[in-house]
Amino acid sequence: MKITLLLVGKTNNNLYIEGIKDYTNRINHYIPFNIKVIPELKNTKNLNESQQKDKEGELILKTITDKSFVVLLDEHGKEFRSIEFASWLENKQQTTKEITFIIGGPYGFSKAVYNRANEKISLSKMTLSHQMVRLFFTEQVYRACTIIKNENYHHE
Repeated sequence: MKITLLLVGKTNNNLYIEGIKDYTNRINHYIPFNIKVIPELKNTKNLNESQQKDKEGELILKTITDKSFVVLLDEHGKEFRSIEFASWLENKQQTTKEITFIIGGPYGFSKAVYNRANEKISLSKMTLSHQMVRLFFTEQVYRACTIIKNENYHHE
């Protein structure tokens, strides 16, 4: 199985960039993992929230392959403890060849993207910046990989 993390807009905080690179390198020791970035929309001053979500949604849908199992990182998604997420991911490794996790733009996802999604996962009930979610998510994927391999990174 391979995992893609699809992002709307580039990560612009150097602390997050370095952390994401570190966890991405670590994850790749266990499972193929890559990050794809959809550039932020230009000239959005004349677009309302819905129009911006729709335009971002079109770009997201063009980037996802038909065979990919799509998981939105969404505040209304299912919450997991790290061990539960590891179990979920291990199960997906047995049943799925490709997973695409998506972190949307500042206004979330369009209806079309929600309709394409197979699942939604939430990292927290708290609101987190989209930049921060990228780092937290890559760390959790790495943590899940170490849990699956019964390594010492995660402690209960």
